[in-house]
Amino acid sequence: MITERQIRRVVEMALDEDAPFGDLTSQTFVPADVWATADLVAREAGVMAGADVFRIAMTTLDDRVEVELRSAEGERFEPGQTLARVSGPARAVLTSERVALNLVQRMSGIATLTAVYVEAVSGTAARVVDTRKTTPGLRALERHAVRCGGGHNHRFSLSDAVMAKDNHLAVVPDITAAIRQARQDLPHTTHVEVEVDRLEQVEPVLAGGVDTIMLDNFSLADLRAGVELVAGRAVVEASGGITLETIADVAATGVDVISVGALTHSVRALDLGLDVVVGPQGL
Repeated sequence: MITERQIRRVVEMALDEDAPFGDLTSQTFVPADVWATADLVAREAGVMAGADVFRIAMTTLDDRVEVELRSAEGERFEPGQTLARVSGPARAVLTSERVALNLVQRMSGIATLTAVYVEAVSGTAARVVDTRKTTPGLRALERHAVRCGGGHNHRFSLSDAVMAKDNHLAVVPDITAAIRQARQDLPHTTHVEVEVDRLEQVEPVLAGGVDTIMLDNFSLADLRAGVELVAGRAVVEASGGITLETIADVAATGVDVISVGALTHSVRALDLGLDVVVGPQGL
C-alpha cells in the first residue's frame, strides 16, 4: 500500500514547483482572514483513486484546512457526484487546488482505465498488471491507482526482481547457462523472469529454471502454443502492444499475466473540478 511518507514527498515537490515563493494571485486578491468551502466534483463517471493524496495536498500548506472525503478508494462514481469537501482559509485552498486536482485526476484516470481492462478479462484466470512505464517521481501513486482499479503491480523497480529482456539476452551466448548461473548467485527468494520473442527460446529458458516467462509480441496462435509448451512449469506473461480491443483474446489463450503499459504511460486524466460553494459573501 502507498504510505503517507510517499504521498507527502510527491505533494511537497509539486507544491514547491507550483508555488515556489507563494501564490501571488491569492496573496494579492484574497484577504488573509477569508475562509472558503469547496467541493471536489466529478464531471464524468470513473473510479476513485488518490483520496488521501487529495487530502494531504489540500492540507499541507495550512493545517487549518479540513477535508471530508466522500468517496473511498476503488469506488465508482457518477457525473455530478461530490467526492470530497474542503473547508479552510481561502488562500490555502486556492493555492493547493491545482496540485491536488492534478494528482487526483491522473490517479483516478488510471484507476478508471484499469477497471475497464480488468472487466475485459473477467471470467478468465488472467491478471492485468502495470509496467515500469510510469511518470518519473509518481510511480508509487500511479501503481496505487492501478490497484484501485482492480489491477495488479509488476516489479516496482529494477532492484526488486531479475527480469532479463531482449537487450540482456543479446549479449548472452548461452541463455540456459546464464540463468543457471544467476540462480546460483542470487538469494533463493529472488524472482527470475525472462522475456522471449519466439517459441524456440522457450525450452532453453525453462531449462535454466525461471519463475516467469514473458511472451513478448506473440501472435494469439503463438501465445496458445507457448502456454502449452510451458505446461505449468512457469508463470506465463503476455506483453507487447496489448489494447482493449485485443486483451480479451489474449486472456483466452490461457496466459497467467497480461502486462499493459498503457495503464500508466498514456492515460487521460479524469475530469474532476473543485467548485467553491461558500465564499466570503456566503454564496
